Amino acid sequence: MANTIRLALVLHNHQPIGNFHHVFEQAYQESYRPFLDVFSRYESLKIALHTSGSLMEWLDEHHPEYVDSLAELVAQGRIEIIGGAFYEPILAMLPSRDRIGQIHSYTQWLENRLAARVRGMWIAERVWEQSFARDIASAGIEYTVLDDFHFRCAGLTEADLHGYYATEDDGRVVSIFPGSERLRYTIPFADPRETIEYLRGIARQHDNAAVAFGDDGEKFGTWPETHKHCYEDRWLERFLDALVENQDWIRVTTPGETIDNVPPLGKIYLPDCSYREMTEWVLPVPQQVEYDRVSHEIADDPRWPSLKRFVRGGNWRNFKIRYPEADEMYSRMMHVSRRLHDAVECGIAGELIEEARTELYRGQCNCSYWHGAFGGIYLPHLRNAVYQKLIRAENLLERATRAAETWIEVKADDFNFDGRPEVRLANDKLIALINPTAGGHLYELDVRSITHNLLATLTRRPEAYHRKVLAGGANGNQNCASIHERVICKQEGLDRQIQYDPYPRKSLVDLFYDNHATLEAVAAGQAPQRGDFVAGNYEARLRRNPDRIQVMLVRDGAAFGLPLRITKGVTLDAGSSTLQIAYLLEGLHNDIPLHFGVEMNFAGLPAGADDRYFHDHHGTRLGQFSASLDLSDVEGLGLTDEWLGVDVCLKSSRPTNIWAFPVQSVSQSEGGFELVHQSVVVQPHWFVVPDSEGRWSVTLEMAVDTRRADSRIEESQAVATG
Repeated sequence: MANTIRLALVLHNHQPIGNFHHVFEQAYQESYRPFLDVFSRYESLKIALHTSGSLMEWLDEHHPEYVDSLAELVAQGRIEIIGGAFYEPILAMLPSRDRIGQIHSYTQWLENRLAARVRGMWIAERVWEQSFARDIASAGIEYTVLDDFHFRCAGLTEADLHGYYATEDDGRVVSIFPGSERLRYTIPFADPRETIEYLRGIARQHDNAAVAFGDDGEKFGTWPETHKHCYEDRWLERFLDALVENQDWIRVTTPGETIDNVPPLGKIYLPDCSYREMTEWVLPVPQQVEYDRVSHEIADDPRWPSLKRFVRGGNWRNFKIRYPEADEMYSRMMHVSRRLHDAVECGIAGELIEEARTELYRGQCNCSYWHGAFGGIYLPHLRNAVYQKLIRAENLLERATRAAETWIEVKADDFNFDGRPEVRLANDKLIALINPTAGGHLYELDVRSITHNLLATLTRRPEAYHRKVLAGGANGNQNCASIHERVICKQEGLDRQIQYDPYPRKSLVDLFYDNHATLEAVAAGQAPQRGDFVAGNYEARLRRNPDRIQVMLVRDGAAFGLPLRITKGVTLDAGSSTLQIAYLLEGLHNDIPLHFGVEMNFAGLPAGADDRYFHDHHGTRLGQFSASLDLSDVEGLGLTDEWLGVDVCLKSSRPTNIWAFPVQSVSQSEGGFELVHQSVVVQPHWFVVPDSEGRWSVTLEMAVDTRRADSRIEESQAVATG
């Protein structure tokens, strides 16, 4: 009689907070529903299923019949429901209280809706740190599934991976299954017989072995070409048929059943790790390129199979270094989490606190905090959604903790955890965050009423995969293949669109140009900077009175090799949604003209739509946000997004020239390489003529008008109250 083997099929379905409704629906129609329809016919088979909370809430609202079907299969013992942190955060970016809170809240939701006993959890992107074991066990979880790569990095060999292990932290024990990387590449991309033969080989050598497959459910229909492959070409049916045909020695089971019937292989402590590809994506680009080059060169070396288990890339947390925008979101999230914690510690409770907690948890959804094979941080709608949830959470906390409707405050603190202070200006309308030690940039501007950060921008920087785009784009391979092997360009000429920004795309960026600089050169990043103010260190001074707050930023630097001082002040009044920005340049020479500009960036204002447009101070439309503008001697410029319900009007105290142009990135997504609109640049610029004392000044007003959105909210509230 052949040896038996246990196979635990663990599927993970997820759509992030902020993803478009049609994306959810397409994934449902192409993957989630058809998979369940096919699987439900195989009554002798079982699976374990994790569905992220963001997706499950959408399914329960839009397709409750699907959730009802899950509940029926749970009752039949066909599906073991796997829980996790509710809104699919990377655990490494959460404080312990939020890890446990998210896991508890999702377990309760699943038990209430599906009548499921939740014993296991999915670890988002399999990002693991050993201290997680303590929080996972404290949240009532018995097991999780990581990758066999984690175990290889701990020193185990292939022969050690056919079961599960116990691990602990602070004496709290969790079981961990090594998910098979081999199965991740054969399911569903190889013929089912290849998977069966792989399992047969393990069974021959290890009696009563256990193997776990843990990967995305979207592989079964949503990934490119997989719907046809899995359903029209019947790969999934053939695979499940093969499992049924071999049930005499393959026991298709669940992780929970495995734990109940098979003892752990032993005890283990795993290094900080994720799946292999993730550890490569987090590396700095030069190291990614070198890693790829070396691994390909050594692939045929007979020593490589023995060596590669000792080779891995970087730590997931360093995505916050690769992408400062991810660190800004993280820091903002941590600020809200701390405020919520402090409110609860002070005894504040109630509906507003619980709503704020839910919004905080939603703002912790991982997808926009990193980038790999999919869009991630390059997708503006995902970044906007994170900020929307975090701003809403803070709005709720203000309502729960602050009696006054109109208020104002300014604070200097290390808001981004870099050991240096930033400045936060806030009132009941706006929140502005300024970094004095990084050019005095305004790096976040939250509009409370529409819960939108106008500075959720992205700086364009090199990516290792840009080499593929520059090498010629599509490979023409339309066969079903792993996403890691595809090279498809979704637009023509992407190789000509790759561009890297010479400085962060923030606001209040102080620039000096040659007098002959042009819009085309500036937009292309080819206009050299003649000053040292872009990233320079500004001294910050705060001024407060009951109705007005101000930060004064001062730097002694140089332009064209000549010393000068810039003082810029940002002022906010109580009850106001206007930032007053004053510039004073001192130490100028009357006989040397200076070309000075101040860059502003505005994010979340998409291009290519008629209801999103530039306008002059008379309201005359000047083009969509995809347009480039070269304006002379104007009073200012307005930007309107009718869908968002916001109008941003920039006015100058003196006639100004204005350049405006879009910022678009070339990034990698599920469907291939694509061009993505990131932000709109508005650059007032002047040919500075100083007064007799060598000074020159200008005042800018940035007024944010949300009356359009406010009226919609009032109308909807009136309808709701009847």
